[in-house]
Amino acid sequence: MSFESLGLSSPVLQAVSEKGYTTPTPIQEKAIPIVLMGRDVLGCAQTGTGKTASFVLPMIDILAQGRAKARMPRSLILEPTRELAAQVAENFDMYGKYNKLNMALLIGGVSFDDQERALERGVDVLIATPGRLLDHFERGKVLLNDVKVLVIDEADRMLDMGFIPDVERIVSLLPPLRQTLFFSATMPPEIKRLADRFLSNPREVTVSPPASAGTNIVQGLAIVAEEDKREALRRLIKEQDIKNAIVFCNRKRDVAILQGSLKKHGFNAGALHGDMSQPARMETLEKFKQGEIQILVASDVAARGLDIVDMSHVFNFDVPFSPEDYVHRIGRTGRAGKTGHSFTLASPDEGALVEAIEKLIGNAIPRVEVSGLETAAFEASDGRRRGRGRGRGRPTGSGGERSRSPRRAPREERKPSGELPVEQQAEAPVAREAQPKRPQRERRAERDQHREPPHREPAHRESLHREPRAERTGRGHERRPERRRERDEGAPMGLGDHVPAFLARPSR
Repeated sequence: MSFESLGLSSPVLQAVSEKGYTTPTPIQEKAIPIVLMGRDVLGCAQTGTGKTASFVLPMIDILAQGRAKARMPRSLILEPTRELAAQVAENFDMYGKYNKLNMALLIGGVSFDDQERALERGVDVLIATPGRLLDHFERGKVLLNDVKVLVIDEADRMLDMGFIPDVERIVSLLPPLRQTLFFSATMPPEIKRLADRFLSNPREVTVSPPASAGTNIVQGLAIVAEEDKREALRRLIKEQDIKNAIVFCNRKRDVAILQGSLKKHGFNAGALHGDMSQPARMETLEKFKQGEIQILVASDVAARGLDIVDMSHVFNFDVPFSPEDYVHRIGRTGRAGKTGHSFTLASPDEGALVEAIEKLIGNAIPRVEVSGLETAAFEASDGRRRGRGRGRGRPTGSGGERSRSPRRAPREERKPSGELPVEQQAEAPVAREAQPKRPQRERRAERDQHREPPHREPAHRESLHREPRAERTGRGHERRPERRRERDEGAPMGLGDHVPAFLARPSR
């Protein structure tokens, strides 16, 4: 099937043809005709399958007729991150260049004034993150009662980032008669309930099992000691034929540390995480797209929806805490039917996280060895998944147990002096409970007997302290008695010659 058979207009087909696309992806083939019919759509497809174009292309044709009003957008697209919103805006510029549509991008980290001027001119397509959109609404700079088409993209990511209450509030501000397009890479029960609330008699479009890894991605898992991860990453990068790659870390603070380590060893590396300013994030991402940066060390802010041309490799420096994040991370490579490679570095205590990932994707990740490094094994799982508070960087000893630092004694050796041994501590409460309680008066008398007597100075020293006040010498002691004497010998103060009448009344 070709794009011509989907019912798109000639200007849109011309823009698609100029990009070199001739055959639609399965999600585009199924979703575009339904969107052009005006039906609500519930789309579920793994990352990298072309979901963005499946709603951008038909929306351009739908909005081709009509005129935008000031501060009243005709359509709204909600995205969870700034990078995804900016990428959707690029798609509208690319596919809608032969259509006269105005677009505004409302994301954080950008001046409010520029965004307000764009809204004042009137926009056909408003692309926004939930928080910045509500900021403009509360300022009275945008009205949502003229929205005809609503797109909620990456709904499961919205759920993970805690944006669902904001999305629910935004939907409550929209007119009830509208077309809603709801897309998500996974379909957990919470997302399904939201879809039932937002959509009206939708057509469900599913092109692949939810949260499944792409079959054209060659995966690998290396189990190494925690302190060997950086060396293992450097060796894998040197062994692979890398055109460009993203290295994912679980924590933002580790992104800058790992990027500095790679640059120190001569690699062309950049960093991308949520604490960076928006201009710095956009500049770094643009340099990576243009090939000026070969290796991008990033947090999960880059795990969703970013479309990098011919991404050859993805490295997971940390095993992701959520199994779904693994699917999204490795989905940055192997896009548009091309072959990609992903490697995950796991420490011995991350076996439970790897097990959860393998259960989600339905198969085991092939194990690989890093040349020159000893391959470790997963520790026995205690049934509990490790959370975000897990420490890093502590060396492991033999048998997978973490070795204690020689500078500090073990906890049991550092107990205070006078403390009972562990065996006696367990028996001590029982012994105390077995003793009968004595009256409080007896206990207080016994306590007073053991108390030390108060300190008393010798008698001759007490006499020195009790010398007469008038004989004391020092600053001010000689003058004080005289002043007191003058005060005592002075004339008494009274009412004078005038006595108030109420005091002169005879008492009864």
